[in-house]
Amino acid sequence: MASRQIRRFALHYGEMVAAMLIGMAVLWPLWLLTTTAAGDTSWLRSESVETLVMATTMALPMAGWMRVRGHRWAPVAEMCAVMYAGFAVALPLYWTGVLDAGGLMLVGHVAMFVLMLAAMAWRWEEYAGCHRTMMAS
Repeated sequence: MASRQIRRFALHYGEMVAAMLIGMAVLWPLWLLTTTAAGDTSWLRSESVETLVMATTMALPMAGWMRVRGHRWAPVAEMCAVMYAGFAVALPLYWTGVLDAGGLMLVGHVAMFVLMLAAMAWRWEEYAGCHRTMMAS
């Protein structure tokens, strides 16, 4: 029984990561296309804005997939929140010069995946159990 739950938990994490990567591959180029006219020096193309847009391009499809898998809104909102939490810590470090642009993205993304795993462990039953394939209310 425990090994089945561990497999479900790992599968669920993998599905969410896959949804995030697909979202980033599809939505990020759309962002770049729509902001090209703004120019590289525009606030729309700043590291701060683009970091949050990158997180959004990953959070939206992941949230959609969670709803398809039958999750309630509360766990979906929690998971989206932890996806931004690492950036909330890293952005002030970037603004004060402690991190450069590469460090901002590295810290934010590593924290995203670690905090997602922690949020899932916090709600073990939610992520290791069976899920409906229809939308939950």
